[in-house]
Amino acid sequence: MTDFDFDTNRAALIRRRLLRLSPLALIPLAALVPMTSCSRVEPGHVGIRVTNFGSAAGVSDRALGVGWYFTPVGSNIYEYPVYTSTYAWTASAAEQSANDEAFNFQDRNGLNLSADVSVAYRVDPVKAPILFQKYRTDMAGIVAGPLRNAVRSALVEEAAKLGVEEIYGPKKGELITAVWKDVSRYFEPFGLHVEQLYWASNIRVPQQVLTQINTKIANEQAALAAQANVATVRANADAAIAEAEGKAKASHIEGEALRANREILRQRTIEKWDGKLPTYMAGGGQLPFIVNKE
Repeated sequence: MTDFDFDTNRAALIRRRLLRLSPLALIPLAALVPMTSCSRVEPGHVGIRVTNFGSAAGVSDRALGVGWYFTPVGSNIYEYPVYTSTYAWTASAAEQSANDEAFNFQDRNGLNLSADVSVAYRVDPVKAPILFQKYRTDMAGIVAGPLRNAVRSALVEEAAKLGVEEIYGPKKGELITAVWKDVSRYFEPFGLHVEQLYWASNIRVPQQVLTQINTKIANEQAALAAQANVATVRANADAAIAEAEGKAKASHIEGEALRANREILRQRTIEKWDGKLPTYMAGGGQLPFIVNKE
């Protein structure tokens, strides 16, 4: 029999007994009716029954599923979400809290930094009683207290290993991942799955330091551009030299070939001749391509 069936049968039994009583007898009992009620565990949640009085006082070691449950005087049911929920700790009053919930931390040189962080989490339904026994509060209390404190502690510890330029720049993602691993490892045995931590804003850096960082980045980019231009000019020059050397080498090879075999030169001259003989020859020169055999 489930807890739901037991509670339903118990409520029905109480109703039957009340109906057997006379109206006068019901008057004193009417004052007790508001003190006994039923509670519902909503879909997407599990319930933790806590009994404050009697021999059964304590926290139930088994989570309750979705449904209605009888909760007499001194009995409460706390709900934990088993679906993925999110919360953002931010400095903005327009977000989930009117208070400034941003995290303050320092780099390895003691520079003060600040950032907003969001978390995604869910509760293991089997371990939900362990989570309640550990913290004795509802999910909102865990997010605002133990979970926030764990994130802040891990962020302070991990950020102290890095410089501001690393935190603001290339190792920004590595930092939040390291924090997530620390927090997730701590809460996992208690049934709280911290699925993800991520930055909910840019990391806030003092304006003077931010200006210095941006100036350095701009200078580095300009230097890289200059190096690229030098490399382009050098590559073009090398290509021109290589082309010239190639042409010179080809001409040299061609000249050597022609000097070694004059018939090649004669053949090329014939190929370029248009077939017309010169109309004037000075000094009795020989006509081209006509050999005097006398």
